Amino acid sequence: MAIPLSIRRFVEGHGVSYAPIHHRAAFTAQEEAAASHVPGRDWAKTVVCMADGFPVLALVPAHFHVDLDALRSATGARYIRLANEHEFAALYPECETGAMAPFGPLYNQPVYIDEALALDPEIVFHAGTHVDAMRMTLSDFVNLVHPIAARIARRTMH
Repeated sequence: MAIPLSIRRFVEGHGVSYAPIHHRAAFTAQEEAAASHVPGRDWAKTVVCMADGFPVLALVPAHFHVDLDALRSATGARYIRLANEHEFAALYPECETGAMAPFGPLYNQPVYIDEALALDPEIVFHAGTHVDAMRMTLSDFVNLVHPIAARIARRTMH
């Protein structure tokens, strides 16, 4: 597989440089981080949520979950829930299910980034497949995506 053309065009068309990372297949954020040799706290997991029926992207560290109450507050929505896999197929047709890149402007969706990720100089995330990731500077990501930073994550309990 390769990074989908629409994603490459979106990033490169805005003059943003990135490092592609090709790795063994991984299907959870923690596995993806490990396969990419990135600490879980530095991996930006993309979670699709439906806020009052409209999709929003939430970015949280791999070992965290989206705090739906906090995200609802940040979005100003009355109701929020996790999107289901059936919805993914329609929203990100060029991406493998669960491997969508966090490029809200490409999909006409707002992006919310957890404050913890917004503190790192670089960001690493899915690039449309379960074997491809992207690394770029946080400043380039912010200029490209214009995410809203908020405390939207909570640590995963084991």
